Amino acid sequence: MASCDKEILTEAPAFDVTTEATTFKAGQEIKFDIKGGDAHMISFYSGETLKDYSSKDGRVIDVKGAGATMAFQSSVQVGTQANQLTVLASTNFSGDYSTLGKVKAATWTDITSRFKLGTSTAFLASGTIDITDLMIAGKPIYFAFKYVTKPQVANGLARSWYIQTFAITSNTKLDNSITLFLADQAGAGFRIVDENKDTAPARSSITSTRITMYGNVYKDPKDPIYDSANPIFDPKNPIFDPTSPSYSPTAIRPVYVAYDLASPYNDPATEHWAVSKAISAEKVDLGPDWSTSIKGISNPKMVEHRYTYAKAGTYKAVFVASNNSIDGEKKVVKEISLTITP
Repeated sequence: MASCDKEILTEAPAFDVTTEATTFKAGQEIKFDIKGGDAHMISFYSGETLKDYSSKDGRVIDVKGAGATMAFQSSVQVGTQANQLTVLASTNFSGDYSTLGKVKAATWTDITSRFKLGTSTAFLASGTIDITDLMIAGKPIYFAFKYVTKPQVANGLARSWYIQTFAITSNTKLDNSITLFLADQAGAGFRIVDENKDTAPARSSITSTRITMYGNVYKDPKDPIYDSANPIFDPKNPIFDPTSPSYSPTAIRPVYVAYDLASPYNDPATEHWAVSKAISAEKVDLGPDWSTSIKGISNPKMVEHRYTYAKAGTYKAVFVASNNSIDGEKKVVKEISLTITP
């Protein structure tokens, strides 16, 4: 048996696009006449915002000095403790999340009073609040939700707080209409930094859509395990007697340990934070502009494409046609400059 590798040659499509004119009115349908519409793939960039061929490799918007707003929703459930949640901001945090001490070494501004916080299980909008005054030119900004649990025997059960739809939004808009997010809930990159992660770990968690702030599990002094009269501690308990019908071969008599309020494992005061990543207040990376696919390899030959521009302006309509094989791609790019009048 014998075999050989043979490259599958691919030729660039004989492709062209024309229009009957280069000036049209907004709302008027434009017919693009296509030659070589049997190309394997054809895609279209209208030249409008976020559909521009010149930004196919990425679009970064300068929002330096524009300022920003902050908003989120919160709700609270169970428990009785008050004033557990604080909202903070910093422009000099080092970015070291390894310990709570490293986080607290930064200068944090308490901005809790600027926002409405949830009072029940129903999510409450915080309000869209301007935070421009917190920003310093040339520096990123960090945000944090600080959660404190007081000893629960004396202060009641810890409450469970939920934060969602977190958003930092530039005060400027792209094309005067498109909202520019400096960070959203997923992109803010919150992470939990727990003071007592070894002795009394918090039950907080973070997903792409929600921050859950919840205190540590504490040991209740009313638990029967702290009752010296509990039969489990009695050596004469029949479950430990092999001659008794109540005998349990797996039963092990525990050593009685009295409840210790000062123990770091029982009911300590604890603190943990949900801290964001560094958020730039000077630029927004929107990623690449994407084309619209108007023909795939299995589609019939194209002879025209129709499109309507809603707004007046100057646009560069770009068509990209390509022939593809396992060994490569050959493409042709055709551009038409259009003026759209009111």
